[in-house]
Amino acid sequence: MSKIGKLPITIGNGVTVTVNGQDVAVSGPKGNGNLSLPEGISVAIQEGKVLVTAKDLEDRKIKAMYGLTRANLANLIKGMDTGFEKQLEIVGVGYRAQMQGTDLSLSLGFAHPVKFHPRSGVTVAVTDNVISVSGSDRQFVGEAAANIRKIKPPEPYKGKGIRYKGERVRRKAGKAAKAAGAK
Repeated sequence: MSKIGKLPITIGNGVTVTVNGQDVAVSGPKGNGNLSLPEGISVAIQEGKVLVTAKDLEDRKIKAMYGLTRANLANLIKGMDTGFEKQLEIVGVGYRAQMQGTDLSLSLGFAHPVKFHPRSGVTVAVTDNVISVSGSDRQFVGEAAANIRKIKPPEPYKGKGIRYKGERVRRKAGKAAKAAGAK
């Protein structure tokens, strides 16, 4: 039995969950979303909670999809209720970010500014070299944050680049420190 799959999902205020066969529709203040259930997995709503059940846990495919379906449904419900947010910080002298309409313009030491256009459903905001990526779909928010970080990942010598808020970058000793230690 999956430890994650058997946990009930609480439905927040203002969120409605409707089950129609193998399709689950969730609507809330942040928008609407759908999830198609795999074969052998069913969903029931009881007392303001959503319960995910599997028909045959001896089948490997159903057992593999049980916890995954519950996690995806929980993320969908949370996304329609409160949403998701990832924060990135820019470290480096002269590195900056600014919004140009809905696009993000990054000055990261390249010969030209780099433009990032987020997909629909994802919003990007900038305050004091901190980029906030938010939206109702966890996968889209994480993917957008990873694509922004990929433009200039933090380098190990000075730590310059774009990193997640709170991320620790392993620093390396430079040539001078290695030469002094070798004597």
